[in-house]
Amino acid sequence: MLSAKIRDMDTTDEYFVSTCTHVGESDEIDNCARRRIAWFHDMHGKGVRVKVATLKGNRAGFLYAMPIELCPWGPVGRDLLVIPCLVVPQKFMGKGVGRALIHAAEEETRRQGRKGLVTIAYYHDFWFMPAPFFEQCGFSQVAKSRSITCEGEKEYLDKETLLWKILDSSAETPRFLKRNYRFRPVPGKVVIDLFWNTFCQTSNIEAERVRQVADEFKDSVVLHEYCADDRSVLLRHQIPRGIFINGKEIGWGYEAPKQGIREAISEALGRGRTDAAR
Repeated sequence: MLSAKIRDMDTTDEYFVSTCTHVGESDEIDNCARRRIAWFHDMHGKGVRVKVATLKGNRAGFLYAMPIELCPWGPVGRDLLVIPCLVVPQKFMGKGVGRALIHAAEEETRRQGRKGLVTIAYYHDFWFMPAPFFEQCGFSQVAKSRSITCEGEKEYLDKETLLWKILDSSAETPRFLKRNYRFRPVPGKVVIDLFWNTFCQTSNIEAERVRQVADEFKDSVVLHEYCADDRSVLLRHQIPRGIFINGKEIGWGYEAPKQGIREAISEALGRGRTDAAR
């Protein structure tokens, strides 16, 4: 088996990484990529690193490593590096790319004098951040996994877990973010509370869609934005990504579609008119 070569992201890798491998797919992704590249440049001096893997000269995946004290995705803790996302395209899976990236993250952890690595992973049958893979790489559970749902439904979807790999026995235990959301109505208006961050492509894209759709409704809508890039905002609300319309969360897992956002706002407007008529 060929061994993956790992390097820190350079200028030739930025477009591949910032589009999350979706090179040349849409102007929307490209616009998001430019914002993300600027964010990575700004955060590099603060310890954020992107490790890029190649096989036979082809980009085969990448991993983000961020100091836990500033990672906009969570969790909360100190003296650890977070892996908020590890991406290996399907055609390169099973070739040792993921393990090589994890090893590079461990080396970066030692280089920065951090006490371990931590990640949020999932017990599901999807490619994104699978917990069993991290466990195979020596990670262990910090605490019991928790169920996550979509759109407030009780239906079980995935189990989310916090995993870490300790390099220093004095490492302090990290914890999940704990949502702190309270809806504050504005009389006669539909209120959108948008929680987003620049790091996550999905969050970044859907935030721009929310802005565009909200603008269609003009004065009928009040849009409040809470950007987790601001550490004080993240710690206050502990929500890195979310869309709430009149206090009800909407979501699709992938980027919220404009029509779905539009329908949710229209529904809220209709309920408001009905309530006013009573």
